[in-house]
Amino acid sequence: QVQLVESGGGSVQAGGSLTLSCRVSGLTFRGKCMAWFRQGRGKEREGVAAIMSNGGNTVYADSVKGRFTISQDNANNTVYLQMDSLKPEDTAMYYCAARTCYILNIRTSEYNYWGQGTQITVSS
Repeated sequence: QVQLVESGGGSVQAGGSLTLSCRVSGLTFRGKCMAWFRQGRGKEREGVAAIMSNGGNTVYADSVKGRFTISQDNANNTVYLQMDSLKPEDTAMYYCAARTCYILNIRTSEYNYWGQGTQITVSS
């Protein structure tokens, strides 16, 4: 059984930092794209960042470039999202996702394994 379990969510003031973790079980990292998505209240789910397990290539949404960093620990099947300089508009439920990787992207429809999400609230 594949499980993706996010942790690290919480509340922070604007300008602060948080690090999200996603522990994956039942799925090997090899050949996978791992990604973070988010969904604000009343908004569609959007891609934030993704990383290719083979080689570590990354891609980011324009809205988070230079502020968020995705990384992975293959030995522990864990993906991280370091979030710095947080803004109120970063407030959302953040989801970890995975798929077999051919081309790295952050298209919601192409990911078929999802976690339950962790809430991030950024206050001004």
